[in-house]
Amino acid sequence: MKISELKDRRIIRRATRQFDQMGYRIYNSFEYDFPYNPTYKGNERERLFAKLIDMLPFFLIYLLLFGKMAVLSFLYSIPSAIIFGALCEVFWGATLGKSIFKIKVLDDFGNYPNLLLSLKRNFLCLANFWPVFTDYIPPTTHTWEKETTLMNFSMHMNNTICKTYIVKENKIEEIKKLLYQEKTKAAQ
Repeated sequence: MKISELKDRRIIRRATRQFDQMGYRIYNSFEYDFPYNPTYKGNERERLFAKLIDMLPFFLIYLLLFGKMAVLSFLYSIPSAIIFGALCEVFWGATLGKSIFKIKVLDDFGNYPNLLLSLKRNFLCLANFWPVFTDYIPPTTHTWEKETTLMNFSMHMNNTICKTYIVKENKIEEIKKLLYQEKTKAAQ
C-alpha cells in the first residue's frame, strides 16, 4: 500500500430547508472519500528556513576555514547542503534544519527515501527557490487593504515529482497505522 492510495472518509452535513417538530433544521449526511493528505498547512516557510539552516554550516566552513569570499561561500554551500542533505534523509529522514522544525521526509511507502530518490528531490529543491508572484486584490468590503503583489515560494514541486511527503514527526505513527490497516485489508 502507498500513501498516495490512502483515503480519508469524511461525512459532510448539508442543511435542508425542512425542520422537524421541535423546530430544528434537518441535515442530509453524505460520505465522501478524499485523498489522504499527510502534509500540513504552511510548511513552505519552515522548509525554506530548514534549507537555509542546512546551508549555514557549509557557508561558515567555506568562509572562515577556507577563506573564500561570501558570495563564493554561499554558492559552494548549495551543492554541499544538497549532497549532505540527501545522505541525512536516507539515514535519519531529516536534515539538521528539518530536525529543528521536527519534520521528516517519507517516500510513497512510508519509509525514508533511498539515496537516488533523495538526491533527485534535493536537486529539484533548487527550482523551489524560484518565487511565485501573485497579485492580491482585496474584496470590495475591505476598504482598509490595498492591492499588493505577494511573493511565495512553491516548495512542493520536488515532492510531487519524486512522490515524497514532508510530515511532522508526530504524524508518522498515524501514517504507519493507516498503511498497515490498508495492507491487512488488501491481504484479506
